[in-house]
Amino acid sequence: MKFKITRENLQMGIAAVMGSVATRTTLPILSNVLIEANADGFVRLSATDLDVSTSVTAPAEVDAEGALTIPAKKPQELVRELAEHPVRMNTKGDRLEITCGRASFKLNGMPRDEFPTFPAVDFGRSWKIQGKVLHELIKQTSFAVSTEESRPILNGVLWQLGDDAMRMVATNGHRLARMNVTVEGPASRQADVVIPPKALAQVARLFSQDDEIEVAHSDNYMGFQNGGARVFTRLIEGPYPNYEQVIPKDNDKLAKIDRRVLVSSLRRMGVIASDQTHRTRLSFMGNNVLHLAVETPDLGEANEDIEIDYTGDQVDIGFDASYLLEILTHISGDEVDFAFKAPERAATIVPSASGTNVPDYLCLLMPLRLLD
Repeated sequence: MKFKITRENLQMGIAAVMGSVATRTTLPILSNVLIEANADGFVRLSATDLDVSTSVTAPAEVDAEGALTIPAKKPQELVRELAEHPVRMNTKGDRLEITCGRASFKLNGMPRDEFPTFPAVDFGRSWKIQGKVLHELIKQTSFAVSTEESRPILNGVLWQLGDDAMRMVATNGHRLARMNVTVEGPASRQADVVIPPKALAQVARLFSQDDEIEVAHSDNYMGFQNGGARVFTRLIEGPYPNYEQVIPKDNDKLAKIDRRVLVSSLRRMGVIASDQTHRTRLSFMGNNVLHLAVETPDLGEANEDIEIDYTGDQVDIGFDASYLLEILTHISGDEVDFAFKAPERAATIVPSASGTNVPDYLCLLMPLRLLD
């Protein structure tokens, strides 16, 4: 293998696949990046941790085809420090020689034969989705996944694909985020799949909002591609819980709240709130006032009133303020509609319908027991 590539293209290529390099593994090859030089004038870089696999291409002047895997971390650090000169790479056995300007380096590698093959995903039955739509779905839902290992299915994002619409849902049992979008153009293949958030983060990182992304589903894998860039992910197996049954349909009390005002108040309350529970009391008063209160025995207490649009009966509800803040930061628009029924029932938060281009987006938050 022998080729010349710009420092910028090499740096971008390595950075693009680093998200799929295994950080903790007993297989040394999974800590490597595979470099393949193609006579058609490009170099392909690939990485995998066996769950998420990524490959990208970069233009290069290829004098001899070939392939070699090298430890990912050191080349990334090295390329970052190289001067602004073309980078020449040449293999001699299992060693990669790198020359840039007057500097030269030799890195020990491993043969391509030991590198795992990528999943066989059939793009012959693929469909396309606009990058902007996929970015929005990922951003608005993946934050709500569970990080506990007791229920692995909740460690993923449910992606429901239909003929003219698609939906993403994520929950950890205490909070839930659900977003629907309509599909224009060719319909997707109907399916319900559960995708690890790490894979979705890699998709969002690799593809821009302006890209038209090709998506394919084969067996227990999902593939995404655009141009020379590809991401493959293993899907999480098992039935996803029936989330629809936990979304309340009879929340009859509605408050319209300025989102930024509520965010600011919750952040102030958070200074005094418990680091363990973040418990904050929200008292919806019948005179267009929301009273926020926090009491932490070993620290102190905090109280604040903010104006809202609410004229129902007084209801006191306890929430984990960190969860509520996270939801509010993912909702767009100036106002949110906060619907609830009783202190022990789940509340829903949606973008206010009074805005323009309001997305079909709903978040649910379970309450915390208030301490008298």
